[in-house]
Amino acid sequence: MEWHAIQDILFKVVGGLGIFLLGMKYMSEGMQAVAGSRLRKMISAVTDNRFAACAIGTLITGIVQSSSVTTVMVVGFVNSGVMTLMQAIGVILGANIGTTVTAWIIALKIGKFGLPVLGVAVFFFLFSKKERVRYTAMALLGVGMVFFGLQTMGGAFKTPEVNEYLRQAFSVMNGTTIPGVLKCAFFGCLATMIVQSSSATIGVTIVLAQGGIIDFGTAAALVLGLNIGTTITAFLASIGTSTNAKRAAYAHIIFNVIGTLWLIPIFFSYVKGIDWIFGHVHGFMAKNPEMADDVTAKIALVHTGFNLINTIIFLPLMKPLARLVEWLVPEKKADEINHLAYFDVRMLDTPALGIVQSKKQVLFMAESVEKMAEWLGEVLASNEQLDELESKIFHYEGILDNVQKEIVVFLSEMMTGQVTHDVMEEARRQMRLADELESLSDYLMNVLKGHVKLRTNQLTVSEKGRAELIDLHNKVFDYIKMVNNAERNENKDILGRAQTDSDVITRQMKEYRRLHLLRLSESKSSPLHSLVFTDMLNDYRRMKDHALNIAEVVAGEK
Repeated sequence: MEWHAIQDILFKVVGGLGIFLLGMKYMSEGMQAVAGSRLRKMISAVTDNRFAACAIGTLITGIVQSSSVTTVMVVGFVNSGVMTLMQAIGVILGANIGTTVTAWIIALKIGKFGLPVLGVAVFFFLFSKKERVRYTAMALLGVGMVFFGLQTMGGAFKTPEVNEYLRQAFSVMNGTTIPGVLKCAFFGCLATMIVQSSSATIGVTIVLAQGGIIDFGTAAALVLGLNIGTTITAFLASIGTSTNAKRAAYAHIIFNVIGTLWLIPIFFSYVKGIDWIFGHVHGFMAKNPEMADDVTAKIALVHTGFNLINTIIFLPLMKPLARLVEWLVPEKKADEINHLAYFDVRMLDTPALGIVQSKKQVLFMAESVEKMAEWLGEVLASNEQLDELESKIFHYEGILDNVQKEIVVFLSEMMTGQVTHDVMEEARRQMRLADELESLSDYLMNVLKGHVKLRTNQLTVSEKGRAELIDLHNKVFDYIKMVNNAERNENKDILGRAQTDSDVITRQMKEYRRLHLLRLSESKSSPLHSLVFTDMLNDYRRMKDHALNIAEVVAGEK
């Protein structure tokens, strides 16, 4: 075969695969944007009910068209505390079923319509001003690219010389013996680990089977391997995360590995069973020409059957599986900072769901600020030096600095992609809230520094001054809790009360400052003590101002 012919075939294969992968991305992003609010409701509806969690995992993966994205998302949610380990395992089991939707989409015999669907969808995507229409067109654009990419690859493989050469090249993989099945499974696993997309691997497998380059048994064995290979993405995402996040990733690996290993000894019986099932529905297939040829639909059925059977087997075994991964990944002795945000870059592929994780981190910041304020109140009220609480306040202030930076970086990168208007607005809102909460932690730490400075310089606060400071602290603490509760409950009517209470705190602070200056004029307070004490009062006023800013964000004013 001449070089220009080889070059032409190579370009078709590489270009077709690229179009297919980009189509999968566009289809996923478009469907996420259209169903974004529903996806967020699904995530919030996840419970410890294994069947509900499994169903939600199936639906989400069917929408985002990637079990890898779903499992990475689950690892992130477990790491940030959005999900428990049991909930995560249920969603992961469902994700394995949901990912088989891709094979059935490919199995539809509408490849010839890929190019016209792509062309029509482009016009709506580029020129429509309605957001919902644009993202629906984007999903259809992805569907068109998927079929056009497969058709392009298939066209290259159908050349007689290439077909014969590939038959010989793939002859080393033969699913007619158990060792051959193991070899095929290994190649399927390796290929999926490299591209980190089971959808891409199964797409190429179907194209090879359609061209007669590999037989159905070999394709089925490759499908077994890709189910193991797809776990690498979640494993990589779990590196550096909390203990429970690692456990979720390990549960995914164990589920898919065991599910593959037990099926290999009965592989040939399983394939015969697929043939039997297919034979019974073949009449329906024949009456519906929109369905694919036999081998494509059978591969999709192998993929679905494999994951469906394993999910049915593992659903009653979720608790033993959880105990196993808890034994494999023991709890760390010092795992207190497991709340520290960890945003994997792959979470950016699911902005409609990634925004849920970032919101959880914002709520964590609010909870941490409340803890810091509570501890500071104990320090101010105590006659003894509380080193442990003081260290915790400084420690948490450092954590909130890091969380705020991670939230801003994550949301900034998210907003550079294809995101809907509501996700964009929510991202901006969360960035503002994170900034205000981090400022609150700074001023809480400043008050503590003032307290330590007074103690270091052996300056004592008068009983009246101390009572005034504690009273102001309690009022600001209650104010912060009220505003944070409004954010948790999405209470948009908070602003009126927040402004009224803000004015009360401001007047109280001015009154305490006046009384303090009066004591200073009577020489009941030293200049250094006066300077530090006044700064502490001003810090509380600034805390109140930042909390009022939060109330305005919650109410939609800013």
